[in-house]
Amino acid sequence: MTTTLEEAPPRRPLTMTAPRLPGWAPVLVGVLAVCGSGLLALLAGWGAVAVFALAVLGFLVALPLWSLAVEGQRSATDRLMTSLVWTASGVAVVPLAWLVLTVVRHGLPEVNASFLTFDMRNVVGDQQGGIYHAIIGTLLVTLAAAAISVPIGLFCAIYLVEYGKGKRLARWVTFLVDVMTGIPSIVAGLFALALFVLLFGPEIRLGFGGSVALSLLMVPIVVRSTEEMLRLVPDDLREASYALGVPKWRTIVKVVLPTSLGGIITGVMLATARVIGETAPLLVVAGKTDSVNVNLFGERMTTLPVYIYYQFTQPGTVPFDAPPGTEAPGIARAWGAALVLIAIVMALNLVARLVGRIFAPGTNQKKG
Repeated sequence: MTTTLEEAPPRRPLTMTAPRLPGWAPVLVGVLAVCGSGLLALLAGWGAVAVFALAVLGFLVALPLWSLAVEGQRSATDRLMTSLVWTASGVAVVPLAWLVLTVVRHGLPEVNASFLTFDMRNVVGDQQGGIYHAIIGTLLVTLAAAAISVPIGLFCAIYLVEYGKGKRLARWVTFLVDVMTGIPSIVAGLFALALFVLLFGPEIRLGFGGSVALSLLMVPIVVRSTEEMLRLVPDDLREASYALGVPKWRTIVKVVLPTSLGGIITGVMLATARVIGETAPLLVVAGKTDSVNVNLFGERMTTLPVYIYYQFTQPGTVPFDAPPGTEAPGIARAWGAALVLIAIVMALNLVARLVGRIFAPGTNQKKG
């Protein structure tokens, strides 16, 4: 008697990974969303903004639903949150890119050697003119404001972190710094104007007054950034210095400040970039002039924001023989000055990032 053994069916290999969408799935969903929204907008007669908004909405709905059907609820939620983050980032970047492109498109044709090296003295009508006096005024006023606010902000932050823990004065200082952070720039300008009018008379207008007004806006930013950098220094470094018998003031100078130097310099640079574009306080207390003035304590001084304001509000007249659509000469100068101001602010931010990397504690340790 013979028996026949039935062959067992082949076993499927066990997998430890759940099914996943292919890597090109987001691209496919994005293309389909754009095509669908474009077709619907074409039939309904909508514009480009509606097409973009509808495509984003379709992508945010379609990709998580596909992921839910294939990968499960957890992966679908992750893809939805990731898509929302990328969408929010794109919405924040689009206006910035649009602004920069608009300024470059209107201002770049106006920027040349003459525009950067001439002032507006005796410029009439559609003559070239330039922003040299405004660039000099901006640099001098901002440097003076930094010279005032950086020592005050640095010493204030050192007191709050190193000496004022738990003290009533430190709490009051922190409260006042928070209040100063929200002060409108025009209030700082009016305060500086009232101070100098009280000291020198009602007709006083000078560049140093603008520096004082800007320093009121810079001090709370410097205090807050420096305070956070000092708090990031480990207490172990301080205790090790104290254990060697080093006084507290010397520990701060030789240990705490060098360790946080990169962050402090970055905060100062960002505070400078924040106030360099202020118009209201400088318009009130520094005034306007068409000539170069290198004396902060004498006469009026024009800065780039004030120059842009006056060129926009007083653009001049368009020549009669100009082609249709020609803008007044002041409008072109305002766009050119705005482009130069954006370039200066961008340069300050790049310098801040470079300095932060150079003086970072990890970088110094690797070099050592």
